[in-house]
Amino acid sequence: MNTAYGELLARLQSVRTLGVSFGLDRVRLALQRLGWPERRLRAVQIAGTNGKGSTAAFLESILRVAGLRTGLFTSPHLCRFSERIRIDGREVEGERLGQLDLAVAATGVPLTYFEISAVLAFLAFAEANVDLAVLETGLGGRLDAATASHPLACAITSIALDHQDLLGRAMREIAYEKACIARPGVPLFLGTLPPEALAEVERIAHETGSPLRRFGVDFAAPEFPLALAGAHQASNAALAVALSREVASSMGLVLEPEVVKRGLAETRWPGRLERVTPDVLLDCAHNAEGAEALAAALPAASCRALVVSIVQGKDAAAMLAALCPHFNIVVATRSPSERSLAPEALAALVPPDGTRVVEVIADPGLALTRARALVAPDGLVVVAGSIFLVGALRARLLREPVDVIAGSDPMP
Repeated sequence: MNTAYGELLARLQSVRTLGVSFGLDRVRLALQRLGWPERRLRAVQIAGTNGKGSTAAFLESILRVAGLRTGLFTSPHLCRFSERIRIDGREVEGERLGQLDLAVAATGVPLTYFEISAVLAFLAFAEANVDLAVLETGLGGRLDAATASHPLACAITSIALDHQDLLGRAMREIAYEKACIARPGVPLFLGTLPPEALAEVERIAHETGSPLRRFGVDFAAPEFPLALAGAHQASNAALAVALSREVASSMGLVLEPEVVKRGLAETRWPGRLERVTPDVLLDCAHNAEGAEALAAALPAASCRALVVSIVQGKDAAAMLAALCPHFNIVVATRSPSERSLAPEALAALVPPDGTRVVEVIADPGLALTRARALVAPDGLVVVAGSIFLVGALRARLLREPVDVIAGSDPMP
């Protein structure tokens, strides 16, 4: 633990008690004391209920293939905190992040877990002199730490009812929080939004002076093959292509179609409809909209088992209603998160069916083993419902290195 990265992990764990604390004052004060690193960055900021990580991954891949030096900031992580901050497609070394955090801690500003990660990203990207930083908004947008950036373009991938205890109970309230990433004169690219959400985004964009670009109106889905599976990825890829063209134009570059094609084909975004073994598929669907997208994208199989864990605060009943009709077997388990619902409570929410097998196995590793045995020899196990669950089982299956202190944002 006497390494810079170990000390960073310990500090992150210690500040988790601060929870989620919205506001930009702390982040801006820390950035001021660090010499405003975010002002030295060209950036794109991406918000949305679902799809923002995939869109960010598509965009970063296209720009990297185009020859730009890229930074990618995403959250939460699956196995290691360092996954959140990448330069040219590679995780920044944990030791370097730990060294950078010495300067962050020295500012004396009491930052939350996510705020520390965002400030570290700004520092790492400025130090590396990246050509373009792709920033995934953590939660909401109006008061999110990523909004301290100065982007060339922004995007909202989707808006659905999620994190209602923090962002508002109504669609319009959630749309307002996300729409407030709009900046004067900075184009705001939109995926497909519900009518009520779209109306609110249009209102905020008009008041702000941010020109809108809409999927299906101003740009269309690319006609190139996508590395990421699922019909829902078409709009994410479309946003990424439109954003990449906006970035190229603002930088005086020509973006050739072959670059776009390669970038979309080479995109990697772990844990999203990811087939890690012939019989196991991982997906980070962790809300109702994500569950519906996963259900629509499921590959054919003679028998399917769902290994599922869901955290408190999510609409678990709606998620299970979307997923369970597509599965012969459901194994309720518990992810490593302290917010994970009790497996017994989760199993009680599975829609009744006379033929579906429902089992409760608290240990996620044993739950996966049991599910694989039940679908053998040629069935499919799908792990979903929680990013924490996907991360833990992905590390187990692929023998991925994990942090010595496991942790994540208090409210992913």
